[in-house]
Amino acid sequence: MKIKILYVDDEDFNLQLFKDIFKKDFEVFIASSGNDALEELEENREIQYLVSDLSMPQMDGLELVKRVKANYPTIICSLLTGFEKTLEIEKAISEGTLTYYFAKPLDPAEIRKFFSVGS
Repeated sequence: MKIKILYVDDEDFNLQLFKDIFKKDFEVFIASSGNDALEELEENREIQYLVSDLSMPQMDGLELVKRVKANYPTIICSLLTGFEKTLEIEKAISEGTLTYYFAKPLDPAEIRKFFSVGS
């Protein structure tokens, strides 16, 4: 059974790229906003992991992670972003809200390694 990952990014190119790269490794769900991600999680309760972009309109990745952890505490949350690791990201990791931070550009080997260890 494949690991189920929800990837959230407001850029369609990034969504399709993530899905294309990992479709053989994982069952990938995608959402283009925080609100869409919350709807996807409600519809697909078997999703185990969330990978979110940080900078998105309406709801940024950290706000999404906080909401996901409040409603789905067993989902493992991480960020994939081009921004530097901030104190807010460090705090979310130390508090256990956020499990990992991946830096863009996307490194498929790093993500595969994380999810093989995390599974």
